Amino acid sequence: MPGSNTLRGKIAVIGIGQSEVGKVPGMSPLALAASAAGRAVADAGIAKQDIDGVLSCHAFASPFHRFSVAFSEYFGIQPTFSNTLQVSGATAATMFNIAAAAIHGGLAETVMVVGADSLMTGLTPDLALRSMTESRDQQYEMPYGIPVANTFAMTAHRHMKEYGTTSEQLAQVAVTTRQHASRTPGAQQTKPITVEDVLNSGWVTTPYHKLDCSLISDGGAAFILTSAERAKSLGIEKPIYVLGGGECYQHEHIFLMPSLTVTGTVESSRRAYKMAGFGPKDMDVAGVYDCFTGTTLMMLEDLGFCPKGEGGPFVADGGMTYGGTIPVNTHGGLLSFAHSGMPGALFHFHEVISQLRGTCGERQVADANVGIVHNIGAGFSTNATTILGTEATL
Repeated sequence: MPGSNTLRGKIAVIGIGQSEVGKVPGMSPLALAASAAGRAVADAGIAKQDIDGVLSCHAFASPFHRFSVAFSEYFGIQPTFSNTLQVSGATAATMFNIAAAAIHGGLAETVMVVGADSLMTGLTPDLALRSMTESRDQQYEMPYGIPVANTFAMTAHRHMKEYGTTSEQLAQVAVTTRQHASRTPGAQQTKPITVEDVLNSGWVTTPYHKLDCSLISDGGAAFILTSAERAKSLGIEKPIYVLGGGECYQHEHIFLMPSLTVTGTVESSRRAYKMAGFGPKDMDVAGVYDCFTGTTLMMLEDLGFCPKGEGGPFVADGGMTYGGTIPVNTHGGLLSFAHSGMPGALFHFHEVISQLRGTCGERQVADANVGIVHNIGAGFSTNATTILGTEATL
């Protein structure tokens, strides 16, 4: 049995919640996190005092070094297990993986995974750029002012050179996710766009135009995880189970990345697939980190949805939407739904879990039973994968 001595099927997600996203004035990261957390508690049907573990991520607009502790105080709970994680864009999936491990290992019974930030209203443009630049290496990168976008642009350039990937193919990622966002209530950007719109949206850093880049947003999300046994005892109608998880950390500095076109996603997803007992062809829906269009394209290759180098044609031919190989970011992703920094990938979890619950209305993927969420960060230096499924997958 795959994962017989692992986490497979032993941990369930019993509650989910999102705050408003986009431009949410007057709400701090703590307030946004509490809004999402309150909805997750109500969704689970438990009392907030039942939560004995909290995992959160850093918020740029709220300089708490111990955000999980500050959140607990703000929300009115006193957990006995708590941590604030920071592996950039991969933090969301690591929080899910660690929450599952903590419950399985007896460190906590009910863990809340929560994150929020107010990048749009809580930071000035100068402070936002500074925070992105200062996340780079202080000796080799920060003195030259290299922001995050330039780091990811290097990998896209290399992919275009090695495989003939075109700007039009990159743009199609943005067009597809915008189509998905148009079906999603509360999405930050829903106006339809074309490939030409993307190419004419102005340069940010070649080969990325403005619409090739993710949004700047306020917002947060929260999730409640507990053991499968407790989920059953609570009478949860449709718990979603953690089937597999994996991570990989190949490098810290972009100039030491082993390959600019093959990432640690290959290894993190291999581990997750092995634990879950499923492969790429078994996935019904996916949440794939899309800070830039080229990032998504490369992840689709490294996750095994198409061969290396064929991500461009795969996307152009409709491979990442309804009726294609794998519906990806059906809420609109970071490119169109919202991107509030490190918490942004939690929106991918909210969408995939909602799809597995069958509650997505007109954007529902038919017969969705198993889904994958993959996060990356810091110029592909951090990679984390989580596979989730319904009871039918156990």
